[in-house]
Amino acid sequence: MSKKKQVKPEWFDGVVYYKGTTVQNPFSGESCKLTALELSIYDFIIGANMFLEKAFENDLIGSNGVQRYEVNAYGRRISQLEFQKGQKGKTLRLTIDTEVQKLVNKLLKDKAGSICVMDIYTGDIIAMYSSPSYDPNKFLFGISNDDWALIRNNPLKPLINKTLSGLYSPGSTIKPIVALSALENKVIDTKFKVKCTGKMELYGQTFHCWKEKGHGWVSLKNAMKQSCDTYFYEVARLLGVDRLNITAEKFGLGKKVLGDYFDNEKKGLFPNTKWKKNNLGKGWVLGETLITGIGQGYIQTTPLQLCMMTAQIANGGFAVKPKIIVDSNPISYEDAKQSMESGLLFDTDSEELLDKKLFKNKKNIKIVQEAMFSSTNERFGTSYKSRIDDPKYQFAGKTGTAQVKRITEEERELDLDISLIPYKQRDHAWFIAFGPYKNPRYAVSILVEHGGSGSSTAAPIAKKLFKFIIDRHELREKTRKKNYIIYWKINYQNIEKK
Repeated sequence: MSKKKQVKPEWFDGVVYYKGTTVQNPFSGESCKLTALELSIYDFIIGANMFLEKAFENDLIGSNGVQRYEVNAYGRRISQLEFQKGQKGKTLRLTIDTEVQKLVNKLLKDKAGSICVMDIYTGDIIAMYSSPSYDPNKFLFGISNDDWALIRNNPLKPLINKTLSGLYSPGSTIKPIVALSALENKVIDTKFKVKCTGKMELYGQTFHCWKEKGHGWVSLKNAMKQSCDTYFYEVARLLGVDRLNITAEKFGLGKKVLGDYFDNEKKGLFPNTKWKKNNLGKGWVLGETLITGIGQGYIQTTPLQLCMMTAQIANGGFAVKPKIIVDSNPISYEDAKQSMESGLLFDTDSEELLDKKLFKNKKNIKIVQEAMFSSTNERFGTSYKSRIDDPKYQFAGKTGTAQVKRITEEERELDLDISLIPYKQRDHAWFIAFGPYKNPRYAVSILVEHGGSGSSTAAPIAKKLFKFIIDRHELREKTRKKNYIIYWKINYQNIEKK
């Protein structure tokens, strides 16, 4: 007999709203239920107007039973005229690993931000968490004024689902896509070098590199490793924003990732010259191309988009279809990988093989993967301190530090410690990664709002996260294969009956 265990409400923030929703965790030997509280239903409609409850409302509610009786003048029942048995609502099975979800909750404690973990081949979302959380059960029977004031006035904004609805400049996490686009369009090669002196002058305007004295002559690999802004200014200038936009959209930027499930998901923005003309009525200027090349300016992304982008770089440059609900028609990891390597992807919805190759030359994907590896695992890499030497857990990544305001010359000269900068003016800290590097399976995106440097705040979180994800890999695969076998047995029996 399977055991029932309760899961704390805050673990599933950003995935489900009312934590009375029945959710089964497919990755543990136990059957999970979120809480003992029942869903708050008004006129038989679940109160949540977003999250998974809305998308699967009819399945979760089931149907009501009906009993009609003939009564006498005293209201006593004489006979039953009608009886219809109600149907219990279905159990929603998620791809989320409860134990990983619990860990990311702990890693983001007392921080505002987001963590996403995705299987780079099957598209299964292993974890998706927005911090800080709050207890939504307080809304079930009417929240008190005091509790509502605490949630509403919290400066860390718990009501915003940062994973899906938070729009942020990606900072240097966009550099792998900039590099890939330039390689694909034959604007640069691995021998192309730029001299970084700490800044770049263009039409009387100065564009600074984060390293005041510069990096000297840098190639693609060293520029990615040390996150040299000057190198990517020049690459973006040569490439142009329109060609960069095409590559970025191929890899999922500027589009919804789980729009079928979440109405509150934002699609973000990856600008081009046409967008600015149509929306702002102005022509594009070259300086805007430069700052787009380092993930600033008009560009807006969600943490989930960056996780998907990283997954598609990690799997060799193939489109992946992210999902958060366990398929009734699952595809095995082996089949997913084989179909990608053959240049095709199996779509479980249409049950067709689709051409989902996102690259022109596979070597270019490998160059970007190696550059990301150097950023984490070689000296002078921006995330070198967060590396794991053990090949079992070794990962490749890219840090990002996204400005939330323009830095004045005075502020640049002062170079204040983050603790002396007002919270709302601190940079956002980013880190994207995939691992294990030799045989990648998972992609991760980490955001800490106003966390300062990505290398000192976000990257160390990935070190703890990858160890745990990979240690639980065998259990997830065992469960996945079990589900896969069950599906095909049922399918085979149905065919036999016919």
